[in-house]
Amino acid sequence: MVSISGASLSRILVTGVSGFVGSALCSHLLAQGHAVRAVVRSADSVLSGAGLDVVAVGDVGAQTDWSAALVGVDCIVHCAARAHVMHEAAADALAAYRTVNVVGTHRLAEQASTLGVRRLVFLSSIKVNGEKTPLGTPFLFSDVSAPEDPYGVSKWEAEQALWAVSAQMRLEVVVVRSPLVYGPGVKGNLLRLLRWVAHGVPLPLGAVHNQRSLVGLSNLVDLLSRCVEHSAAAGQTFLASDGHDFSTPQLIRWMAEGMNRPARLLPVPVALLQAGGSLLGKRGEFDRLLGSLQVDSEYTRAQLGWSPPMSVKDGVRDMARWYARLEDNQA
Repeated sequence: MVSISGASLSRILVTGVSGFVGSALCSHLLAQGHAVRAVVRSADSVLSGAGLDVVAVGDVGAQTDWSAALVGVDCIVHCAARAHVMHEAAADALAAYRTVNVVGTHRLAEQASTLGVRRLVFLSSIKVNGEKTPLGTPFLFSDVSAPEDPYGVSKWEAEQALWAVSAQMRLEVVVVRSPLVYGPGVKGNLLRLLRWVAHGVPLPLGAVHNQRSLVGLSNLVDLLSRCVEHSAAAGQTFLASDGHDFSTPQLIRWMAEGMNRPARLLPVPVALLQAGGSLLGKRGEFDRLLGSLQVDSEYTRAQLGWSPPMSVKDGVRDMARWYARLEDNQA
């Protein structure tokens, strides 16, 4: 058994269990011996695991009834969200994000506090702090929030909604802002980069000297688990990272090592790449490869006595080996 503010913990509710983080978190908590209740959208969802209790709540928004899922729950880890996408199709992107990320989160917190849930751990985003950092000047937990896109704004507004509920009712809130998460099962831009490295595609990134902070999937779920348990976590905002920053070329080299492939890096001037990104209408994607986004997680470590269980080098290699096996199985 573990404790939250001295109280015995009996059951943890996890939302977003079909997602990259939520699924891994359920497995992690079950392995630790916790009783876990998983929230899914539809009763048709297939989830399994010893001790895993599954409850369907439908779409997340203003009308979601969380009551059946919340009975007997001591702590929630809220991972469900309308995820960030590079090419947004919604006519009003901010409104679409707000429906799930702000209104749905606020409704969950209100119902949770009414039903006696003690703590809610909210998986937020480093996008609440901003989109980039000057080289060598990482985001700090104490920085003023400066979200720039609709997704980041919605995550910041969700945090504010949670703090408002916490101030008015008996609900401990913990916010964890995460940068890009990597690991086996990753999708999006990192999956595309893995594919390029695996196929030996020459990448014009050899002259890039940026610094990025990422967090490994296993490290993030370990941190979220610590936030469930630790009495000092209540009322805090924590920044997550592996604690070791690196350049995009270094990331590619580690991927290549994990797949036993050569890293084909061409030293193309960064200014030329930025111009190319603008001409192709993909400035945002290029900025993520070329620019810096550093996260200082020292406060998180100090407050929680936490350190990432896996190094970023080993984590990236592990992800690359997963992708190599995936390609071999599909061959």
